[in-house]
Amino acid sequence: MERPGRHLSRPLYEGLPWIYMASGVLTLLGSYWLAAHGALSLIVGLAGLVALVGGFVVLLRRRDYRELRSQYADPDALSREDKP
Repeated sequence: MERPGRHLSRPLYEGLPWIYMASGVLTLLGSYWLAAHGALSLIVGLAGLVALVGGFVVLLRRRDYRELRSQYADPDALSREDKP
């Protein structure tokens, strides 16, 4: 018997890419403020860049998936596994 997966609430799920991007921007600003600390600033800056790009990628992938899904007459057929 399979256990159902845990799901996030819809408002939180829809806001995740924006949360990732906002945290990335804030982390990049923190990196700018830590400029005198060389290596620490670089590590924080890279983490901010990863968060920013990751949020943007998630946002675009969701948009593309929803657009693809809207082009089909039966959108649920995309997520079904047909077994012969």
